[in-house]
Amino acid sequence: MLEALWSDFSSMIAQEDWEMPAFIKELGKENQPETDAFGLDAVLRTLFPKSHLHHCSTAPRKEMVIKENWVADGIVYPKTTWLGSELLSKLAKWSTEKKQSEFKSTLSLISVAKYSSVYQELKEKYKEMVKVWPEVTDPEKFVYEDVAIATYLLILWEEERAEKGLSKKQSFVDLGCGNGLLVHILSNEGYPGRGIDVRRRKIWDMYGPQTHLEECAIRPDDSYLFSNVDWLIGNHSDELTPWIPVIAARSSYSCCYFVLPCCFFDFHGKYNRRQSQKTQYREYLDFVTQVGLECGFTVEEDCLRIPSTKRVCLIGKSRTYPPMQEDRINKQRTQYINNRQSCTEVTSDKTVGSNQCDNHHVVNCVIDQAAVSERAADETKTGGGRVWLSGFQPREKVEQVRNCAALPRDFVDVVVLTVASLLLNATQEKPWDHTLDVRLNTWNKGESLSLREVAERLDKKTLKRLKNEYGGLQTLLRNNHQVFEVLNGRVHIRDWREEKPSKRTKSEVKRRFSAEAFKTRLCWFFIHHPDGCSLTSESCPYAHGTEELRQSQIMKKKKHPQ
Repeated sequence: MLEALWSDFSSMIAQEDWEMPAFIKELGKENQPETDAFGLDAVLRTLFPKSHLHHCSTAPRKEMVIKENWVADGIVYPKTTWLGSELLSKLAKWSTEKKQSEFKSTLSLISVAKYSSVYQELKEKYKEMVKVWPEVTDPEKFVYEDVAIATYLLILWEEERAEKGLSKKQSFVDLGCGNGLLVHILSNEGYPGRGIDVRRRKIWDMYGPQTHLEECAIRPDDSYLFSNVDWLIGNHSDELTPWIPVIAARSSYSCCYFVLPCCFFDFHGKYNRRQSQKTQYREYLDFVTQVGLECGFTVEEDCLRIPSTKRVCLIGKSRTYPPMQEDRINKQRTQYINNRQSCTEVTSDKTVGSNQCDNHHVVNCVIDQAAVSERAADETKTGGGRVWLSGFQPREKVEQVRNCAALPRDFVDVVVLTVASLLLNATQEKPWDHTLDVRLNTWNKGESLSLREVAERLDKKTLKRLKNEYGGLQTLLRNNHQVFEVLNGRVHIRDWREEKPSKRTKSEVKRRFSAEAFKTRLCWFFIHHPDGCSLTSESCPYAHGTEELRQSQIMKKKKHPQ
């Protein structure tokens, strides 16, 4: 049917049918290069509409995209007439050109139609989680992202059961499960499993007894094998990411894995980049893929439909070797892990000669074979079992806060006052403009300074302390949103008169938190600014004096939990 549709459509182009849109006719009349590289390409797409209460039809729709296929044969210096008459149509054409991507197309391993249907069902089913989210993270992003990942796994597992003739739903363990929502959704949908994380989250208490979550630090040794589990999941599992294919391979011959790499970790610490011709993300994905291959898996890659820049998943659900070769492949895994550690250690020692790792295989890398043998011998029994690699460090149970939020209040107050004074005094340093009518605006909002200029005027002790925090000075200033605005690397005093009113599309959760925070903090400008606050007491969201302070509803809920 689609071929016939395109056949009719292309014949209309060839016959210059007068019912054809004008821009398509013009494309067909352009001068063709001598290389005869000109042509029209068509893309036939199937669109799956979202389900809606007021629109019952969710039938797929067909869409045809026409684009010109033309390859330039050199550098072009356009004339003014070309810019006026041709540029817009060319931009439209170039914007639809198909370029080779370094990633797979989205949802390439599963049925898109089935995914769209199941996702809408789960999104509707778990949307209430957004309203009761107790964590400090963005509820809309995390809830809908985990709904999307759960949808993908449900479709993947359903297709696996059909392929292998299985009737029983797959079991799973989510290593580094974080907030545990993915475990909760999969368990609710009838899949037996549990989640393990080094740190308990507040939201765990909301799920109920049917969601099994454990607070425990996972270490790569024999005590953390899962012989009776079908799938291991690593959803942003950080330092465990490269170990998950290894743990799956050593758990049982039938154990599979799904990983969604995010932060870049090697077997023993942070991942060191080695190939400048690739993006760091692509290089790390290739490394995790190589780990799966060395472990004996056939590794597949897919791109998820989630609100994240790191949305490529890697799947190992079949082996490249028969079960009787397990001992040989396990030695290969051990050798690969030890070689990577040796290569990294030598690379970090700049006194040694040329050390390079190409495509994550050890090449021309000076390896101390005696040290490798010694490490293999060190894989001895401990209280928890044979340790696979010495030096592995799991995350701390108590998460270190290094976003300036844990800095002493008096230190932060001093920095805020210092920077504000720099911005306000910069106005006095500027030449006076007598053409301005000072009666129109007497409130001093200061001048802007670059982050570099601000840093240069702070003392060394303060700068040293800020460098220990993620984002340093910029993070501290942005945390003090009431006082400062940081735009394009420049710091401004925030003028609340210029703040735009809340958009109607603002999420219900954010509106609720804004209302609960109203007048719960003192106005910095009312206390410290030489001209006071630019807003009246009635319009300022902060308290003009202690008599206006009201208790935060958030604090009330913490003191009196329901």
